Amino acid sequence: MILVVFSVVMPAKNEAENLKDVLPCLMPILRGARVLVVDDGSSDDTANVARGHGAEAVVQPFSKGNGAAIKRGVLAARSEYVVFMDADGQHDPADIPRLIAKLEEGYDMVVGARSGLSSQASIFRWGANGFYNRLASWMVGQKIDDLTSGFRIVNRKKFLSFLYLLPNGFSYPTTSTMAFLRAGYSVGFVPIN
Repeated sequence: MILVVFSVVMPAKNEAENLKDVLPCLMPILRGARVLVVDDGSSDDTANVARGHGAEAVVQPFSKGNGAAIKRGVLAARSEYVVFMDADGQHDPADIPRLIAKLEEGYDMVVGARSGLSSQASIFRWGANGFYNRLASWMVGQKIDDLTSGFRIVNRKKFLSFLYLLPNGFSYPTTSTMAFLRAGYSVGFVPIN
């Protein structure tokens, strides 16, 4: 077993209310890891709520997009590994130890793979994600359980090597997963709700 030193990066835009629920569940699980809430130009109290619950707030003066917030957070993280999770409450902090356990099997990235229709926003998104997963799996010759999930843990140094490829919008999970696989890095999946 290796000792995983990690930070948590949470992109957030106008998530003050959700952070009041997410952060109290997250903080006890972390064993002293840094939590960076990247406030992507919020018009609410996101940064202050983050600080009030023991997280660090990295504030962008205007909205640059989810991917830009991820890039800003990973640059600020300075840890060996980074957990990415959304601030809106869709990811269960209790799943982080499962991602770490899979990482300790020798993976460079572990993705929380949503399983079934109940884990998707709509039947249309479920269908589209299924199609993208199959297409991406065919392209890289490896089964991809969830190409678009933003809940993941990554080797920070390897992730940084692909930073220039990542878009500022919402497709950083797709781009980073494909980049890791195309580079020959190990990507694992853990089922989540």
